[in-house]
Amino acid sequence: MSTQHLRENVTDKDLLHRARLGDQKAFTTLVQRYESRVAATVKGMLGNTDESEDIGQEVFIRFYHALHAFREEASLGTYLTRIAINLSLDELKRRKRKFLFFIPLSQEISKAAMTEKEISGSNDLKENLQNALQKLAPEFRAVLVLRLIDGYSTEETAKLLNLPVGTVLSRLARAQQKLRGILKPLI
Repeated sequence: MSTQHLRENVTDKDLLHRARLGDQKAFTTLVQRYESRVAATVKGMLGNTDESEDIGQEVFIRFYHALHAFREEASLGTYLTRIAINLSLDELKRRKRKFLFFIPLSQEISKAAMTEKEISGSNDLKENLQNALQKLAPEFRAVLVLRLIDGYSTEETAKLLNLPVGTVLSRLARAQQKLRGILKPLI
């Protein structure tokens, strides 16, 4: 059976069953179905960087190793998004530690100034939005990416982040307010 045929006519559940039995084509089809969703989530969290591609690949590596542990309590898309968010948050923590320990203050200030010039000089709204997203704290960015970019409902976002719905709503409102403040001088 060709991968194209698998992609069009077989459910995720069937593909999971086949992948668990060692069918590499079935696993490849699952990756192809969800790679753009995972990439959008990771890039929303980390920006369009080399680390984003690495994290995107790591999501599917982790999924492959956890095939037999996946209990199908959530949809596969939700499960993969949760892995993507968690790995992205880990990367943001790693960046913060690396930034704090290895960049002297003068370089930190010049890097921030350079980023501002790059942002204000860009006419590309998508690029401005991506740069503005990177300025938000991870807890605000995660809610904004899941809710407004990936299109999850408030309840789904709350489940993915393991937060109360009220916290998601509060963070979303604050994230939108902060994002407007960052984008206002650029638009």
